Amino acid sequence: MNDQLGRSLGIQRAVFDARAVLFAERIDLKILHGARTLATNPLVVEVKGGGVAVLFRYGVVVFFDVAAIEETAFLGQLSAFAATPYPSPETEDVRVRVEAEAREGVQGGVVVLEALSLECLQIIADVLSKSVLLALYESRVASEFDRIEPLAANLERSGRIHGQSRELLGKVGAMLLVSQRMVGRAAITDKPELLWDHPSLEGLFGRLEDEYEIIERNAALERKLNLISSTVQTLLEMLSNRHSLRVEWYIVSLIVVEILLTLYQLFFHR
Repeated sequence: MNDQLGRSLGIQRAVFDARAVLFAERIDLKILHGARTLATNPLVVEVKGGGVAVLFRYGVVVFFDVAAIEETAFLGQLSAFAATPYPSPETEDVRVRVEAEAREGVQGGVVVLEALSLECLQIIADVLSKSVLLALYESRVASEFDRIEPLAANLERSGRIHGQSRELLGKVGAMLLVSQRMVGRAAITDKPELLWDHPSLEGLFGRLEDEYEIIERNAALERKLNLISSTVQTLLEMLSNRHSLRVEWYIVSLIVVEILLTLYQLFFHR
């Protein structure tokens, strides 16, 4: 381990913890660039008391070798620059070990680095941030599955749909919002731009991405999102058809009433 680099990062140990915290929908990173900045893209800043934090605009902060009390204080200060903080932040933890001449990757649930570098921490943070973001969306999509299943079951049993168009449209909007955040903000399947300048880190990134199954989880999530959207759209079309049929019956009823009134006037008011 490079002691001088470790001291500059506030990391003194060869084994330390990394913790990803998804605590808000978005962080305004422009305000945070300052004297404590160690790197950008992704943004890395020093943390009071030791260790560093890597910040992502889609609401994730990844801490390296930061004490719990300092982590809480840092997030408290950061909340002023965050939009829509979550009441229960999503987290993911992993241990990092620096070991000379070791094969970089994940061994027994521990991320192993041959040497400590700021770029390595940024790569680890990139994968952890995407993993914790996927965990949140996986939970939300699973919840939507649970809500839609009774509608489908009721449709199978009775041939009728119990639900409001506004409620179903809300579900479509929620799924579209998840897709937009995954693709637009987080760019889950994109490689970090850091690899353009440091192609030697490609192997580490690939092994971490495989370990956390980022591509597979993203693909599975997209399939579920598409299924939910198509199901809800089908239900909306059926509701629309049902409403259209009801309107047609109203019109027919009015025509019948009009005819009956006309006949009444012809036969009884001559």
